[in-house]
Amino acid sequence: MSATNTKPTGSAPLPKLSNDEIAGRLDDVANLLEDQGANQYRVQAWRGGAASIRRLERPVGDLLREEGLEGLDRLPAIGPALARALGELAETGRLGTLERLHGESDPFALLASVPGIGDTLAERIHDALGIESLEELERAAHDERLARVPGLGAKRLAGIRDALATRLRARRRHPNSETLPTVAELLDVDREYRERAAAGALPTIAPRRFNPTGERWLPILHTTRGEQHYTALFSNTATAHRVGRTHDWVVIYVDGSDGERQCTVVTELKGPLVHRRVVRDREIECVTYYHLAAREAAHPPLANALQSRRRSRV
Repeated sequence: MSATNTKPTGSAPLPKLSNDEIAGRLDDVANLLEDQGANQYRVQAWRGGAASIRRLERPVGDLLREEGLEGLDRLPAIGPALARALGELAETGRLGTLERLHGESDPFALLASVPGIGDTLAERIHDALGIESLEELERAAHDERLARVPGLGAKRLAGIRDALATRLRARRRHPNSETLPTVAELLDVDREYRERAAAGALPTIAPRRFNPTGERWLPILHTTRGEQHYTALFSNTATAHRVGRTHDWVVIYVDGSDGERQCTVVTELKGPLVHRRVVRDREIECVTYYHLAAREAAHPPLANALQSRRRSRV
């Protein structure tokens, strides 16, 4: 399945990372995934991608510039997800997946990487809106929240929208881009993470932010549901620390065939879902999920009722 042909825009030269340096980053991801107990198929996918890049005669940056993500996707052992990782490395010199596995995720640097947003404005946006991802930034750019941040005029806001549309187009136009994990699956990953974290059964990493002593306190989970790969961690954001929810909010990254998505699961504090675990921005689906779960608990399927009756006769 091929990634969309999305070529970088603008005339600015791409950062010059050698193929060996890029392959080294992919190997680093594979080694961390293995150390943290991830699925071996996922580990081998990253290692296979690193080996493919080391054999590549053309620089990854040149291939991206000339053929877009589709050119990267055609390389041996490189699928859509790895193509996007290569594109990120070639365009920015950074790899969000690697930073996250190291506990070094930096939302300020991510926001500042968008044309039209510098370091100062990135910090202002994060402090005002708590935004941690480009997807969240795009939603805020279209629902007027971003327009209320001081220093963002109409012209700059339009430029940011255009830049985000370019950066996120590959995911949005991929054939499977409309396939989202169900809230039931996300809540099950959330349950597994919190149970195993509470039992001390997960490896821990030392986040760089808000951790002056370098303590390895943040549990990390790698798990799968069917063909979907999930990574889950407690939120280590400024907002989570400020409101005391660092051991409640769970950030889940979905590494599927159509690229990575991110969501946050929290304990709802008010409304019809109070005290329940809820996937942010999918509250209506969560209401339906809990309603159906309650109805099934009250009226089990006929097969279960018959099975219980048979057991009572034995």
